[in-house]
Amino acid sequence: MKIKDILIIVFALALVGGLALLWLAPAGLQTVPDISFTTLDGTELDTSELKGRPLLVNFWATTCPGCVKEMPHLAELYRELNPKGLEIIGVAMAYDPPNQVIALTKARKIPYPIALDIRNEAAKAFGDIRLTPTSFLIAPDGRVVHQKIGELDMDKVRALVIDMLPKTGSLPVQLAAD
Repeated sequence: MKIKDILIIVFALALVGGLALLWLAPAGLQTVPDISFTTLDGTELDTSELKGRPLLVNFWATTCPGCVKEMPHLAELYRELNPKGLEIIGVAMAYDPPNQVIALTKARKIPYPIALDIRNEAAKAFGDIRLTPTSFLIAPDGRVVHQKIGELDMDKVRALVIDMLPKTGSLPVQLAAD
């Protein structure tokens, strides 16, 4: 094969890959959509009611190895930062059978709310999500500050969330005069 033929093949593959990524990737939200989620326990969570605190929305599937691998890290982040204001909502994809979602959630002892997106409404509202895991970190003012297809960099997400949390105990310490 000639170098010219190899370059043409590489270019064609890159072009097809780029177009596939554009087709499958979320549209790049600027702000959180106004949508409500129904959790496994029947609670309604509305994004407009969650404004004022950081929110991480994580679309996942029971058949997604990366999603299952990410769950303990999300659970740890939730246990650490939920008392300080972070909310996490895990959204099971529409194609996931509810009984499998419930079983996995119980087996993994997931502490954060899990919503079923049976009618695919949440996935559409967030830019027609097709790949999992896909996550959105939303600032207290409703802006999407981080969006990721694939497993999250938990150190980065943790740092972003901590920057969004209210600062407490930040008054300077006064030293006694000699």
